[in-house]
Amino acid sequence: MAKDKIAYVCSNCGQESAKWIGKCPSCHQWNTFKEIRIAADTATAKAHQAAATASAKAGDVGHTLRGERNRPLLLREISAKDEPRIDLNDQEFNRVLGGGLVPGSIVLLGGEPGIGKSTLTLQTILRLPTLQILYVSGEESAHQLKMRANRLPHDELDNVHILCETDLAIIFTHIKEVKPDIVVIDSIQTISTDDVETSPGSITQVRECASALLRFAKTSGIPVILIGHITKEGTLAGPKILEHIVDTVIQFEGDQHHMYRILRSIKNRFGSTSELGIYEMQQTGLRQVSNPSELLLNQDHDGLSGIAITSAIEGVRPFLVETQALVSSAAYGTPQRSATGFDQRRLNMLLAVLEKRVGFKLMQKDVFLNIAGGLRVTDLATDLSVIAAVLSSNVDTPIESGWCMAGEVGLSGEVRPVSRIEQRVAEAAKLGFSDMIIPRYNYSAFKNSTLDIRLHPVRKVEEALRTLFG
Repeated sequence: MAKDKIAYVCSNCGQESAKWIGKCPSCHQWNTFKEIRIAADTATAKAHQAAATASAKAGDVGHTLRGERNRPLLLREISAKDEPRIDLNDQEFNRVLGGGLVPGSIVLLGGEPGIGKSTLTLQTILRLPTLQILYVSGEESAHQLKMRANRLPHDELDNVHILCETDLAIIFTHIKEVKPDIVVIDSIQTISTDDVETSPGSITQVRECASALLRFAKTSGIPVILIGHITKEGTLAGPKILEHIVDTVIQFEGDQHHMYRILRSIKNRFGSTSELGIYEMQQTGLRQVSNPSELLLNQDHDGLSGIAITSAIEGVRPFLVETQALVSSAAYGTPQRSATGFDQRRLNMLLAVLEKRVGFKLMQKDVFLNIAGGLRVTDLATDLSVIAAVLSSNVDTPIESGWCMAGEVGLSGEVRPVSRIEQRVAEAAKLGFSDMIIPRYNYSAFKNSTLDIRLHPVRKVEEALRTLFG
């Protein structure tokens, strides 16, 4: 009998090694190599055989796909037509996926415990009455899933099949019997195969099960949705290679103490990774938020200092965001710099620009920055509102209501142009803002504008602050 093979795999990036290494040569992280035991009877071959058998009996699509892969094709012979996508009847989910669920794709949905991953998936599949769904749960019982489904508005349909199972071979057997159009695995960390002699959730188990499900999805044309756990560092649990295996990685974010949830794409082979989907958690499930500007703006800040409104864009969607800042005298020797929903290093850069180019001394003061609504903003056009909110709090002077702004700030104190300025201004005008500060370079696009909003072009930060505070 052949001996099992011992290997070491980096839990951060998936790098393999024949012996233990203190520092990973790929991702340069320390103490990330974990010992795994690979069975001598080639678990990969067995998993491949099980997936191929299940997919072959699920439909004849697998034979066609395997036949095309067996011979090289000329580039001009390959069809460039977009594959028909599955409409999930959820505008936010469809947008993040790039227009819908692609047949044969494998999607990984990650998020913190209790954030609403299972609720989002369950309410989505309950809106698909024409498709056969197989929901595999390795964490909850069928009774628990029924209780959750009863809280969600839906019609009693005969298309959703619930399977409480963790063995991969048994799951493939039921897939062959049910012949579903979509397979949901909740969660991938609980699924295991007998071909690997490690506990469920280990690096080897997660990798082998995900690889087998990937082969099944590609050969059968049936999309698979995997639900994954999040580590305390905020990354997807399991080996990093799991994110390389799947086609799409989606993060479900939010604070459990707040009602808003954000669906964000981290990796997407079939669409953009800059799209956002916003939901509101209610007793009856997750409600889609079609106008995030109204959600992210607080109308009760008249007369309050340290608040500025910016017109940001994430993906193709413009919305207005409330930037809050608090500047106070440092209670200790070292002043604190804290940012929530904004890049900490960029905040430090903007504070240096404000001190060097504008002349405001913030060396001995604490600065706290917050993006209201629990949103994490990456748009550089937020720079101008950050500086305005910090200065407003520093001098304790509120910004007049009806004003918003958009502009990137450079190291020389110049206000640099931003992309898609027309959409930003139109969104501000639609919500009733009367004045907006924009970069001078972008002003030429509005010489003959019909929007009911006054535009104030600026070239430097000093001009913007003089326009706001006089």
